[in-house]
Amino acid sequence: MNRKDKSRVDVYGERFRARAHQLTPRLLLVASYINDNREAVMEQTAMEIAALLKTSDATVVRAIQALGFAGLRDLKQTLEHWFGPTLSSSEKITTTVKALTSDVNSSIDFVLEGHQHTCEILSEPQNRYALAQAVALLGEARQVAIFGIGASGILAEYTARLFSRIGLPAMALNRTGINLAEQLIELQRGDVLVMMAQKSAHREGQTTLREARRLGIPTILLTNAVDSRFSKEASVVIHVPRGNEKGKIPLHGTVMLCLEMIVLSVASTAPQRTIKSMKRINEFHRGLKPGKKSA
Repeated sequence: MNRKDKSRVDVYGERFRARAHQLTPRLLLVASYINDNREAVMEQTAMEIAALLKTSDATVVRAIQALGFAGLRDLKQTLEHWFGPTLSSSEKITTTVKALTSDVNSSIDFVLEGHQHTCEILSEPQNRYALAQAVALLGEARQVAIFGIGASGILAEYTARLFSRIGLPAMALNRTGINLAEQLIELQRGDVLVMMAQKSAHREGQTTLREARRLGIPTILLTNAVDSRFSKEASVVIHVPRGNEKGKIPLHGTVMLCLEMIVLSVASTAPQRTIKSMKRINEFHRGLKPGKKSA
């Protein structure tokens, strides 16, 4: 998204600046929240905004109307036009392959450079500190839940297996709709949530964070959008670039790189548990080999 595109007029911003001084304190609170959290507002109802601001949904609607919009729907349509269309996966792959030459080295370099960039960011002091905080939380966890939908859902499933192998019970939160609801019901106090999410404040992520907050579950966020709504609610934020995207396809391997850092670090902080778990798995495996008789 290019917010500097001159063809997109910031209607909300202009009206907010022109009329803010005319608003009552309560209406100004709502208008300011919308101005500062536009992407989140795109996914919220008037009642949800009201709950966050400890006001009424009627006040939310009045604030929107005071800025010249018919209602929340009209506001969202205006914001959607300002954001502009987001690139679909097919558009991203088209942009990527057009940018690469037919020489295979061009594709190799694209992936290598993306991972090298991520390694540089992950190795920075701020991220090292965040990783250490994440490992400390996970070391005390009853169970770890890994959230990710779409392609990240595959990473969530794999990472849950890695945690289970080192003796830390784990589950994936990687579905949508009623299927995600069935996964969320398994969360309990004492768990730790590892979340993969980017800029879009989708309902799956919001619902998961809301349940984690209700249960007092700390959240470790892996993201390239360090200024997103999810980032504001997370206990620990780890900056994980997905390559030099710029309209091109994101690299999911960079996220897996960070996840493996976390799993190995957790394993090394509890070596006896890790070794015991791996030995038990190997015992099960030997018993499952063809021709092996049970006792």
